[in-house]
Amino acid sequence: MGKTLFDKIWDSHIVASKPGFPDAVYINTHFIHEVTSPQAFDGLRRRNIPVFRPGKTRATPDHNVPTIDQHLPIKEALSRKQVEMLTKNTAEFGVELYGLGHPYQGIVHVIGPELGITLPGMTIVCGDSHTSTHGAFGAVAFGIGTSEVEQVLATQCILQYKPKRMKIEVKGQLKKGVVSKDIILYIISQISASGATGYFVEYAGETIRNLSMEARMTVCNMSIEMGARGGLIAPDQVTFDYIKGREFAPKGEDWDKAVAYWQTLHTDADAQFDKVLEFDAADIEPQITYGTNPGMGMGVTRNIPALAEIDETERPSFSKSLQYMDLQPGSRLLGKKVDYVFIGSCTNSRIEDLRMVAEFVKGKKKAEDVTVWIVPGSKQVEAQAIAEGIDKIFEEAGFQLRQPGCSACLGMNEDKIPAGKYCIATSNRNFEGRQGPNARTFLASPLTAAAAAITGNVTDVRELI
Repeated sequence: MGKTLFDKIWDSHIVASKPGFPDAVYINTHFIHEVTSPQAFDGLRRRNIPVFRPGKTRATPDHNVPTIDQHLPIKEALSRKQVEMLTKNTAEFGVELYGLGHPYQGIVHVIGPELGITLPGMTIVCGDSHTSTHGAFGAVAFGIGTSEVEQVLATQCILQYKPKRMKIEVKGQLKKGVVSKDIILYIISQISASGATGYFVEYAGETIRNLSMEARMTVCNMSIEMGARGGLIAPDQVTFDYIKGREFAPKGEDWDKAVAYWQTLHTDADAQFDKVLEFDAADIEPQITYGTNPGMGMGVTRNIPALAEIDETERPSFSKSLQYMDLQPGSRLLGKKVDYVFIGSCTNSRIEDLRMVAEFVKGKKKAEDVTVWIVPGSKQVEAQAIAEGIDKIFEEAGFQLRQPGCSACLGMNEDKIPAGKYCIATSNRNFEGRQGPNARTFLASPLTAAAAAITGNVTDVRELI
C-alpha cells in the first residue's frame, strides 16, 4: 500500500521505534523564541550539557517585543527580561539569534519561510503551537512544550507518538472577497475547534492548489485551532518558485538535487487516510467568529445560532461565551460597532496580506473612532512595504504601520485591546482575554478587517469591492 505525504516524511526521520512507545524523531530545524526557551536552557545548564547541534536552531524574539520604538529599552519588566534572557542564552550556547534591530528579526513563523530556512520534506518544531504554518511547504511541522524544547536542544530528536492522518479536500473556485483565511475559518466552523484532535491534516484539492504560498501558510497556520497536531500541503511548482533564491535556500547543484527530492513528496494514489473530509469552495463566504474559540464562526451575513440550535451539553459554554462577548443568540454581527482593527500575527502579516489591504484601502479613510494597527511579520516585510509605498497608503488612510512582532495577537506585550472593546483581528485565537483582559475579539480575513476599519463596523467586504 502507498504512503501519505505525512508518512513519507515522518517514517524517514525515525531514529528509533518500538511498539507501544513514542517514536524518536530526528528534527531538521528547531525555531525558538523568548517565551518557551528560558526554562529549556536552564535545564541544559543544570545538567551541564551543550546544545547538541546549535546550527540546527534559529532564534528570534517576537511575542514580547514592542511594535513601536524598538530601539528603546522594553518598558514592561517581564517582557524585557524574557528578551534579555534569549540574548544571553543564545550567546552562551552558540545559537544563531536574529535580535531586535537585526534585518532578519520577526515572528518566528514568518522569518523561517521568507529566509528559505523552511523547506519541503523537513521536520520542524518550535515551542509555539502555530509551528504548523511551515507545513505549507510540505514539511511535518508542529508545536512542542518547554520540556520538549530542552529535549530537542539536547538531542536534536523528539519523542512523539505518531498521529492519525486526515485529508481535507477543498474543491472549486473561491468567490469574490473570499480568501484563504475564510477557507480555514469555514472548515473550523464546520468541524469544531476539536474536530481534528489526534490527526495530522493534509490539505488538498484544486482550491488549495490554486493558493499562493503565503495563502497556504495561513491555512496551515490555523490547523491547531481545530485540534490537529499540524497541517501540510504537498509541495509543487508554486512552492519551488517561492523558495528559489532565498537567503538560506539550496543553490546551484544542491538546488537541482533538492527539487528532484521534493518532487517525490506527495501522497501516493493508493495511500489510505484515517479520515477524509470534503468541502466546496462555493459554500464559503467571508467568515467571522462570534464566540471565544475559533470554531464559533460563521459567514458574515449569517445570524449567531439560537440557543435551540446548540446541543444541550454545549449550551452552558455557548451562553458563557456570548455573555463574555456581550452578544445575543440569534442576532447578526453585520453593522456591529468595532473599536480596534488589528492586521498582523503569524497568520496574516506577510507582504501579500499587506498588499491586499493596501489595494482595498487606497484612496479611502478609516472611520474616525476606530484604531487601526498594521503589524508586519518581519523586518523584511516591513522594508518591502516601505519600498513599495504601502506605508504611504496606510498613512493616508489613517492606519498605523508598526514594527514587527506578535503584537495584539496576544496580551504578552504593550499592544493590548482595552477591556470591553471590540477588535477585528486577523490573528488565530479569540479566547477570553487573549488580546488583553476582557478584550473582545472577532477573527476575520485581512479584507474583512480592512472593511471594518473603513466603515467602523462589521461589514460584508463584497459590498465594497
